[in-house]
Amino acid sequence: MNLVLVAVKEELDEKDLPDFQIHYTGVGKINAAIKTLKIINDYNPSLIINYGTAGSLNKELKGLVEVTRFFQRDMDSTPIGFNIGQTPFDDIGEINFGSGGYSCGTGDSFVTQTPKLKTDLVDMEAYAIAKICYIEDVKFKCFKYISDNADAGANEDWIENISLGKKLFVKQMRKLVAN
Repeated sequence: MNLVLVAVKEELDEKDLPDFQIHYTGVGKINAAIKTLKIINDYNPSLIINYGTAGSLNKELKGLVEVTRFFQRDMDSTPIGFNIGQTPFDDIGEINFGSGGYSCGTGDSFVTQTPKLKTDLVDMEAYAIAKICYIEDVKFKCFKYISDNADAGANEDWIENISLGKKLFVKQMRKLVAN
């Protein structure tokens, strides 16, 4: 079964990939976590694929990229001695699903300026999905389309570019299935 989790229909419609099961998580870490657990319980997939848009903190990155390292960018317990991104008393920090991909900092805020935690990309769902896949021992692949540069113009860029990456993602999925 080819299963893809996407935050919103504007990023990818079921009609774009008819051979895949597309499920919408909604925006944010909590919505993504709830949907991911439901998908695992309902379908017991061996692989979950996440696709969506992301802001780039690396101005050189463009187009569709694969993400393999995931961080929780809005976890800030530095006042009590923890590192930025570190959940207190949780052994899981960086989540790594392979090499060669980029890093993504996930948080429940739309990024319009450089966050404290430095990663290649920023989004609002990937860390939650990755963590649940890691805990539940489900393979995970993540592809993000660079929609903006996580700066003062990010909101206008995102609105303009939200649906531009779907053709690149569909092409990537056709390659994945062919291998």
